[in-house]
Amino acid sequence: MAKKQKTNAVRILEQQKIDFELIEYELSGDKVDGVTVANKIGYPVFVVFKTLLVSNGAGNYFVCIIPVNNELNLKAIAKVVGEKKVELLPLKDLLPTTGYIRGGCSPIGMKKLFPTVVDASAENKDFIIVSGGKIGLQVKLALADLLKITKGKVAAISKLENDS
Repeated sequence: MAKKQKTNAVRILEQQKIDFELIEYELSGDKVDGVTVANKIGYPVFVVFKTLLVSNGAGNYFVCIIPVNNELNLKAIAKVVGEKKVELLPLKDLLPTTGYIRGGCSPIGMKKLFPTVVDASAENKDFIIVSGGKIGLQVKLALADLLKITKGKVAAISKLENDS
C-alpha cells in the first residue's frame, strides 16, 4: 500500500483523531482549478470546496471555504466577519500568509488559525472535500469535523458563478 502523504493538514487531522479520507489525483497540465479537480477525483462540484483568503487591508485575514463552482460574495463575507470591506488576498501573498500555494491551499494547517467561514451550502451534506495541503491531494471529511478543527462557522458567503 502506498504511504500516506504527510502535509500539515494530514498531520493535524491525524493528531486530532479526525475521521477523514485522503483522495489523491494526478495532475496533468497546469489546470489546478476546483472544477478540474472535482472531475479528476470523480465527485460532483457541490461537495468539492475551494479555500480562499480575504483581507480587510489592515492585516486581518479570513478563510472562506466555498463550492468550487461558486464565486465568493465579498459583501456577504465582509458582513459575516464584521468588516466594512474585504478583498481577495493577492496570489503573491498566499504562500507567505498561509504556508500553502495556489491549488494546494488547505483550510487546515495554515501558519496561523484565521477566522474561518464555510459556505452554508455545505450543511446537510454527509461530507465535503477540501484541499489536503498540496496539489494532487484532497481530504474528504464531515463538515462538523472541519468546523471543529478550524474553529469555523457556517454562513451564506457564495453565489453560483455568473449569478448576479
